[in-house]
Amino acid sequence: MVNDRKKKNEAKAGRLWPMERIRNFGIMAHIDAGKTTTTERILFYTGRIHRMGEVHEGAAQTDWMEQEKERGITITSASITTVWNEHRLSLIDTPGHVDFTAEVERSLRVLDGAVALFCAVGGVEPQSETVWHQADRYGVPRIAYINKMDRVGADFFRALRMIEDRFSATRPIPLQVPMGQGEMFNGLIDLIRNKAVWYHEESLGIKWEEGEIPNDLAETAREWREKMLESISDYDDELMELFLEEKEVPEDKLRTAIRKATLDSKIVPVLCGSSYKNKGVQRLLDAIVYYLPSPLDRGAVEGRNPNNDKPEHRLQDDDEPLSALAFKIMTDPYVGRLTYVRIYSGMMRTGQMLLNVRTGKKERVGRILEMFANKREERKEAFSGDIVALVGMKDMRTGDTLCAHQHPILLEPVSFPKPVITRAIEPKTKADQDALTNSLMKLAEEDPTFVISYDEDSGQTHISGMGELHLEILIDRLMREFQVQASVGNPQVAYKEGISRPAKGVGRFVRQSGGRGQYGHAVIELEPLDVNSDESFVFVDKIVGGTIPREFIPAVREGVRDALGSGVLAGYPIEGVKAILVDGSYHDVDSSEMAFRIAGSMAFKDAAKKAGPFLTEPIMRLEVVTPEEYVGDVMNNLNSRRAKILGINPRADAQVIRAEVPLATMFGYATELRSMTQGRALFTMEFEHYRRVPESVQEEVIRKVRGY
Repeated sequence: MVNDRKKKNEAKAGRLWPMERIRNFGIMAHIDAGKTTTTERILFYTGRIHRMGEVHEGAAQTDWMEQEKERGITITSASITTVWNEHRLSLIDTPGHVDFTAEVERSLRVLDGAVALFCAVGGVEPQSETVWHQADRYGVPRIAYINKMDRVGADFFRALRMIEDRFSATRPIPLQVPMGQGEMFNGLIDLIRNKAVWYHEESLGIKWEEGEIPNDLAETAREWREKMLESISDYDDELMELFLEEKEVPEDKLRTAIRKATLDSKIVPVLCGSSYKNKGVQRLLDAIVYYLPSPLDRGAVEGRNPNNDKPEHRLQDDDEPLSALAFKIMTDPYVGRLTYVRIYSGMMRTGQMLLNVRTGKKERVGRILEMFANKREERKEAFSGDIVALVGMKDMRTGDTLCAHQHPILLEPVSFPKPVITRAIEPKTKADQDALTNSLMKLAEEDPTFVISYDEDSGQTHISGMGELHLEILIDRLMREFQVQASVGNPQVAYKEGISRPAKGVGRFVRQSGGRGQYGHAVIELEPLDVNSDESFVFVDKIVGGTIPREFIPAVREGVRDALGSGVLAGYPIEGVKAILVDGSYHDVDSSEMAFRIAGSMAFKDAAKKAGPFLTEPIMRLEVVTPEEYVGDVMNNLNSRRAKILGINPRADAQVIRAEVPLATMFGYATELRSMTQGRALFTMEFEHYRRVPESVQEEVIRKVRGY
């Protein structure tokens, strides 16, 4: 069956690459592990560029935004297509900073495989764990590449142990071990070919030599090759037989077994190298071709029929009805709005009319572009397995499904974390008002974790995001790209409210002023939801005997939902509650949906006041890497910020402090940490969970909100 599909897709007119020769993969890692440098080497060795740009010089191909060049970090995921060993590689270089985790999330949703990059000094760092678990969620097979083997303090085997300890669900299997570490790193041992590999530095790694393994490393190589064969033979009976009989294992048979186990996510092949020193990248490219899946290996894509909600599936085949997922929206200064899509089934042509399942409207494909970071090549058609950008899609959002209108299917959208930090923003002049609104809307279309809201009480526009850096970059883009001048207020924390005990509330809305009046009466019991519940709000109808007619019960529920948006303590949203409608009454003439909606809201607020309301705040997972001499100062500072220290672990040249800390106390921390440690410490921070605010802090927050 699969072979028939392969032949059919090879023969398809216009298709340049058979689907089994396509690899859609991403490079994911913690910040500063070397993702963009590795991507730059991949482009150089595959002939896509003829000069390697460096991140620290602001010259990397995939870091094309001004903010990326200035800061030396990746902010937006960049899509690149290149060729290696007669395979087409579609690569997405993702950001490593936690504030831009949405870029990783949406990339992994549409990719078939991933390269997980680890620093040989740092090993498994916080964002490494986050992206690894994101890949687990989408079932993405991956290979691991331990980079920066040339750095002082590099330790391949320590990094390998950390991968084993932190990600116990999958088994890391080294296919290479390094020859030397740190300044002594001069090549690697290929355990599959059982050969040593030396790179010629003067050729920028283009030339290398294979030879016999040096005597001083022969025992290490033999030990790790045996471990590799033993591990892989668990997944292949024929290999197991050869291994037990101590016979020579053919290279192609070994690669086939590794590929099968990798695609089943049973193992993670581990490689090593130094991308900056041009060592090991070609072997990484070979591994991508050998072990990561093609679209065919990923099988049929699952969805549901939007008309009847029944499950649907599409084979990744050009002859199937078209289905594609929009995973990114971008504003390009030259061609306008770009919609990045992954085509799962069927073919797409310029000028074709497609159905946007969310809106139920047809969209016309204006142009199809193959992207090379911010450069582009035009195509007349695209096929299943392709990742392309579309021009001319008017009403597309991230996560929308495009399909043939005769064969509708709704694919699983991309899920994103909720923002945790908010700032007020206003135009500097009245003339900037419309430009500000339009520009914010465009940025929100591009980034689903950037949320715009309007505070009716203060008349302010609020922008919310994943962290200080996230909002800082967006505000910078607003001023540079859109030429909008705006004033930005201090960061605000996205507090929430909860309840601590059950309570009953009554809402009675009565208006009588001549003619027909208004009458609604509802009685609601509130209960706190279990802390482990996945839901933030549950509504239960327990009306018996028709005390409230059935047609008014949805209005009560909507009234309760209205009240959830503004809590009784400080006006923050209420979460973690179960509202039970138990009683009420109605009037034959005066009752209406509006009256019961208001009564529901009143009953909820009445109950919430009696239910022991409290505030919760976002708690961040923090990791500070600091030289030994500053540990005491850093710890004292964290204690003053209400941090809960989880542990201190030694690293090659530093100490790693892990803590949980309230977001509210962390504004300006980057500047303070720099001055405290003479700029030598680094920190990463990501959202962990919400926790109840201490009583004294709660009173202070409420006083600030109420203005006294």
